[in-house]
Amino acid sequence: MRRAALYAGVTVGALVMLFPFTWTVITSLTPGAGLGTPDLIPDEPGLDAYRTLLDAMPFWRILANSLWIAVASTLLQLVTSAMAAYAFARLDFPGRNALFLVYLATLMVPMQVLVVPLFIEMRELNLVDTYAALLAPSIASAFGVFLLRQAVAQVPIELDEAATIDGAGHLRIFVSVVWPLMRPALATFAVLAFMSSWNSFLWPLVVIRSPELMTLPLGLSTLHGQFTTEWDVVMAGSVISIVPIAVLYLAAQKYVIQGVARSGLK
Repeated sequence: MRRAALYAGVTVGALVMLFPFTWTVITSLTPGAGLGTPDLIPDEPGLDAYRTLLDAMPFWRILANSLWIAVASTLLQLVTSAMAAYAFARLDFPGRNALFLVYLATLMVPMQVLVVPLFIEMRELNLVDTYAALLAPSIASAFGVFLLRQAVAQVPIELDEAATIDGAGHLRIFVSVVWPLMRPALATFAVLAFMSSWNSFLWPLVVIRSPELMTLPLGLSTLHGQFTTEWDVVMAGSVISIVPIAVLYLAAQKYVIQGVARSGLK
């Protein structure tokens, strides 16, 4: 009886979570649909909204911008966060714990507070309206350091000592011993970092002026008219924007579950 109730609760929860995505897909397939709840089976479903979307903007260029920025940002954050996490977990240097707490304190500073000083910095470096400006603020991640430090701390220190006896230095230990054992946590952080970069809207809105440099969230915002909005077209863009994240999560699902279980992330 308890198992049946558990399965029923999980099923209801899954249906509730899937409803927004289902509503988005159905709206994108319903010509002229508004924000009201659409019929579960549209009378005349079609792909007109997707065709309009491709004609309304340089969609494939915008999609490529978002994809490469998200991939580059994720890779940079993985490398910088993993190396910093190793330093905080394995290297004993003066002020380590205090520095780590200060680093974590930056998590409490919202992006909205940093937009103005970041923009001034990009302007002084002549990077406004460039790919570099989009990428620069996401090179490092305090949350990534926190998450991966937990993973490094769970790697037995005896493995490091054995590698040291064999003549390995910190770089060799990090690359050959610690990094392979961090894969679940790395996969978890990769999904979160990719999703954060992929959905970023405020920073591209501030720093980008050229249409050819726009990312997908910024491009989709241009579909909202001053007086009317074609919601079926907006939803078509939303459906396409969801696909890369869903594919990435499904590909890394096994490691993500392991990483969440080992790191204690809630």
